[in-house]
Amino acid sequence: MADYNAPQKDWYLILGACPTDDLQVLKQKYQKLVLMFHPDKQRPDVSEEEAEQHLQRFIDIDQAWKILSNEESRNEYNLQLRACELKQSWPVDAHITLDDMNWDYETECYSYTCRCGGEFILEKDETQEVETVVCCDSCSLSIEVKKVGLEDSFCDSCPIKSHKEGFVCQPNEAKRSCRPA
Repeated sequence: MADYNAPQKDWYLILGACPTDDLQVLKQKYQKLVLMFHPDKQRPDVSEEEAEQHLQRFIDIDQAWKILSNEESRNEYNLQLRACELKQSWPVDAHITLDDMNWDYETECYSYTCRCGGEFILEKDETQEVETVVCCDSCSLSIEVKKVGLEDSFCDSCPIKSHKEGFVCQPNEAKRSCRPA
């Protein structure tokens, strides 16, 4: 699975490329830049500081090529970029915690009722992230769900951990939810 933390450097920007460029275009841009910044191609009158900057730029160009020329690492990097974009610009209607959501034993997922009457549904495996953006199944609203202080907030019949003192599982029609007593 991709690491959804923000990438440290923009490899496309370093090569002067964009994500839609094909491998041949990336290769041409790489070759042009590598010739320009290669340590052996530097003028003798370049200051030590400038030579150090050129060397660092050469290293970055080489690293960008290594990541973007390999299809698997490029796809992984593109996923990181996309995840970062979504996290930064996604319009969020509300901020809640997993404590605010109901656990559904039949579907093994969390749900939260939207103001439109639909539901925000969070699968069990999606709870591993510290923050997750979830869209309503009926409208265009979204919420940000934070995993805060839940390590010990579930009972034995819940899928995660045991309840802290004062928490109980409450049956509610077909659903059961863990709530403070």
